[in-house]
Amino acid sequence: MKSLRSAAICALAVTFAFTRAALAANALPPYHGDPSQTSVSGLSSGAFMAVQYQVAYSGSVVGAGVVAGGPYYCAAGNILNATICMGQVPFVPPNPALMVTAAAGFASLNQIDPLSNLKKARIYVFSGTKDTVVHQQAVDATVSFFEEAGVPQSNLLYVNSVPAGHAFIAPSFGNVCSDNAPPYINHCAIGKKKYDQAGALLKQIYGTLNPPAHSLSGRILPFDQREFATSATGMADTGFVYVPKSCDQGAACKVHVAFHGCKQSAAVVGDDFYANTGYNYWADTNNIIVLYPQVNASTIPFNPDGCWDWFGYTGQDYALKSGSQLTAVHAMVGRLLDKP
Repeated sequence: MKSLRSAAICALAVTFAFTRAALAANALPPYHGDPSQTSVSGLSSGAFMAVQYQVAYSGSVVGAGVVAGGPYYCAAGNILNATICMGQVPFVPPNPALMVTAAAGFASLNQIDPLSNLKKARIYVFSGTKDTVVHQQAVDATVSFFEEAGVPQSNLLYVNSVPAGHAFIAPSFGNVCSDNAPPYINHCAIGKKKYDQAGALLKQIYGTLNPPAHSLSGRILPFDQREFATSATGMADTGFVYVPKSCDQGAACKVHVAFHGCKQSAAVVGDDFYANTGYNYWADTNNIIVLYPQVNASTIPFNPDGCWDWFGYTGQDYALKSGSQLTAVHAMVGRLLDKP
């Protein structure tokens, strides 16, 4: 009984803390950003979202990190296709050629940027061998999609031999490597070296970077997402952004968007994703602002697990530049790049 009472008190404390943060959230500030250096990444539904953002806005996005995510427009707006897109149907992987054809059609109608932009994109893809949620045959299709869409093999890094479960891999935080469990952040080692996924994907996108900070100089800011997205989009009231001290002081900074996975928003896991995945330590020493937009579970729209929309719950244009979530995040990036 005491343990149940303690758990209830903790849950109320977390709810109160995030309610207070939402009430205290201010408008997203503008910074002196570099519009030629925007990138994205994500886990699970966030990985699907990162693929959508990279493809839809390929003219302004230099690269993407895809951790346990399927190819662009895989579900084709139908939730019934989700199990195939997650690789959960044995011997029936997603067909990347169909998705490239769909993307080319959208591009011909100016609904997304031209696919020719992907020739210069730099892509990191990861699939753990112990992932029981998004299986490797789905992630294999993501790699094939990017290849068929024009990304040179020299610009693609596919990491698919780490015995990781369904999770983002942080150097020193979370569950053991093989877990497929909340908060969907694991720690793994390759040989005797801790695997730092944030650093791996950011280096794949940007090339040589300064080593990560030992301690952070910047600050995590909550901000009001309602300026960019109504509740009908499924997006939460409050998002978060990490701003290095150099960016606060006027440096021309890159913007990286990190999309959480299902059941991984701040309302569920607190600051685990936006504070403990390792992004901020790399950002701090490399003039990178990290945007952590948030989606919460909802009944209207029907999104019980708090996933980013990769199958059409916000409307059939979800994977296009007119899609409500893509539009909202793009506007947030635009704000961060707007010199005050």
